[in-house]
Amino acid sequence: MAWYHKLQRWYWKVMKPVTLGVRVIVTDEKRGVLLIRHTYVKGWYLPGGGVEKGESFFDAARRELLEECGLVAEDIRLCHLFYSEREGKRDHIALFHVANGHEHEERAKDDGEVAEMRFFPWDQLPDDLSPATSRRLDEFRSGSFREDRW
Repeated sequence: MAWYHKLQRWYWKVMKPVTLGVRVIVTDEKRGVLLIRHTYVKGWYLPGGGVEKGESFFDAARRELLEECGLVAEDIRLCHLFYSEREGKRDHIALFHVANGHEHEERAKDDGEVAEMRFFPWDQLPDDLSPATSRRLDEFRSGSFREDRW
């Protein structure tokens, strides 16, 4: 999977495609915030991924949450829209919030992409959060999204 991710990044730098993506802040009153660790990059991230052809941002967020975490998001709220050129592509990212998502009968499929997922109490977030994840969580907790760049 790591070689594929490197190939994707090379392609993005050369072709500069327009891409659409989603990230989801999943909160639970008792457990905190849900984060995932991928197999192909270091650090902890918000669940999410790309928007597929014919899919809305909302549908993509629900699908990614189910695929990566085995969670169903009935009440999903759009928080903010962002733009990024960080990986060489022109990426538009919709950030959503789901409070108290519940597990689906069928757990998340193990496609080798997610190494670990767990809830972290707000006062015990991991040290190796991705920089963008850290910024998004700070903004979410403050109730104000100050930036439009991811």
